[in-house]
Amino acid sequence: MSDACCGTTTSLESEQPRSPIDAEALPVVVIGAGPVGLAAAAHLAERGLDFLVLEAGEQAGASIAQWGHVRVFSPWKYDIDAAARRLLEAHGWTAPDPEWLPTGAEIVSHYLAPLAKALGPNVRFRSKVTAISRLGYDRVRTNGRDQAPFLIRLDDGEEIRARAVIDASGTWTTPNVLGASGLPARGEDEVEIEHALPDVLGADREAYQGKHTLVVGAGHSAATTLLALAQLGDTEVTWAIRAGDAARAYGGGGADALPARGALGARLHALVTSGRVRLLTGFFTHAVEKAGERVRVTSLDGRDISVDRIIGATGFRPDHSIASELRLDLDPILGSTRALAPLIDPNQHSCGTVPPHGADELAHPEPGYYAIGVKSYGRAPTFLLATGYEQARSVAAALAGDWEAARDVQLDLPETGVCSSNLAEAQEQRIGLATGISGGLLATPLPLATVSSGGSCCG
Repeated sequence: MSDACCGTTTSLESEQPRSPIDAEALPVVVIGAGPVGLAAAAHLAERGLDFLVLEAGEQAGASIAQWGHVRVFSPWKYDIDAAARRLLEAHGWTAPDPEWLPTGAEIVSHYLAPLAKALGPNVRFRSKVTAISRLGYDRVRTNGRDQAPFLIRLDDGEEIRARAVIDASGTWTTPNVLGASGLPARGEDEVEIEHALPDVLGADREAYQGKHTLVVGAGHSAATTLLALAQLGDTEVTWAIRAGDAARAYGGGGADALPARGALGARLHALVTSGRVRLLTGFFTHAVEKAGERVRVTSLDGRDISVDRIIGATGFRPDHSIASELRLDLDPILGSTRALAPLIDPNQHSCGTVPPHGADELAHPEPGYYAIGVKSYGRAPTFLLATGYEQARSVAAALAGDWEAARDVQLDLPETGVCSSNLAEAQEQRIGLATGISGGLLATPLPLATVSSGGSCCG
């Protein structure tokens, strides 16, 4: 360590701990028991690698459980990882109807809960990770770093050592702000804003019945919420988007390869055309302030609207703070790895045009640490559940030393409906669920609300 004031120098390398711990004998720690995290565990188990899944919530798919009322618009055949299926079937599990569109609650009860049970006691709940480092090494120290085990600290103070870390914790707990400039709108922190997918036809009905609600955002989550609100009687609904028109939000209609996704846009278009939903285009939220018992929302161009409730469906962003002592190489724009960024850039790609990628593109200068799932995409809205499953497979292969399999990445993604390559307004599509299931929803009667996953688009 250099001490400029005293003119003395001590080598950082001479201070490194010499630990007798064999990191290779430790488990791979997976953070998050959503679809992608449990898929990673299934692939690790299939390769005979010891693992430990740490889930902050009370159950598998804890984030999905928060939108259990929502029905995904891709059928079961797209929603189940291959290694997870093999493991489940070995335990006597019977797969659901491959053509059925499951709700979030069904994904948890029929797939994720049985999968966690099949993976056994190595899946731990109520285990929130607060920090990841290297045992005896801060981010600056280098000599011997690669041989030191990872140190994972939980919120109760427990510390766990690992040979590698797969972070599949998602982005559900870090929603994007309402402000159009990437910063909170003025006064945003002083008013109540509901994010993403309130159950407006069920548990949250009373909060919205008879009120004027503003929905901000142009993704599938916004569309689903708008359709649900429109079914409430005596309820005024306003939809604000930054784009000059809503053509992209309406999607492919009858031409969509996923009928439920196409129906979503068609029904929303009909509601706007009929006047049931008032559409404000070119609306860049700048200020939010209380106005008596209501809230006034003002756009950059001076337009304002007074409402009772605000739902921000503006998407989510990753939080890498738990890995602040690791050596990450993050793209300065998207927050993905630098190698992955050009492959998922929403200015160039849609979810259907993202090239195959795996462990190589997900690697950081910190060997053995990978962020996978929707968190790996940073702020790009082009993630698909199928992509997350392939990431899990590739990373597990890499950790097993099978680089041939790790680099044999293949994706067969749809280029249909809203999954287009014309993404000049892709920033309006910032949706993405922490569970690894991309946004995209459809309200009743088809026959409930819907979130895209698997072979569907863009979250």
